Amino acid sequence: SARVSSGPWLSLSSKIIREDFLQQNGYSSYDRNCPFYKTSWMLRCIVHFYEEAQRAINDSSADHKVTWGHIRACMPKILYGLSSMKFQNPSDGEDKLRAFFKQFHEEITQAFRNLDD
Repeated sequence: SARVSSGPWLSLSSKIIREDFLQQNGYSSYDRNCPFYKTSWMLRCIVHFYEEAQRAINDSSADHKVTWGHIRACMPKILYGLSSMKFQNPSDGEDKLRAFFKQFHEEITQAFRNLDD
């Protein structure tokens, strides 16, 4: 099976982790504090995207090769979602945020299923 070139993923993942996961804005209501459930769900979605992307790339056939470029082109909504998860406001309540993140996690799964079709 083909090995994944880490260059494009390292660039994308470092941006997501640095700017969208670690960087906080203490002046904003959504980012003033980040409860553990929000932190863990954000990281869970990032890791899920990465694992699904690795699987799609490694399992693709020579005549239908999946690349990071292909994933980026086919999934702008998912990539935007990864970058905007931080805007979920903890003041909306834990149940609402958990529901949002579970739904987004499923959207990631579905996007990769559609990529295989």
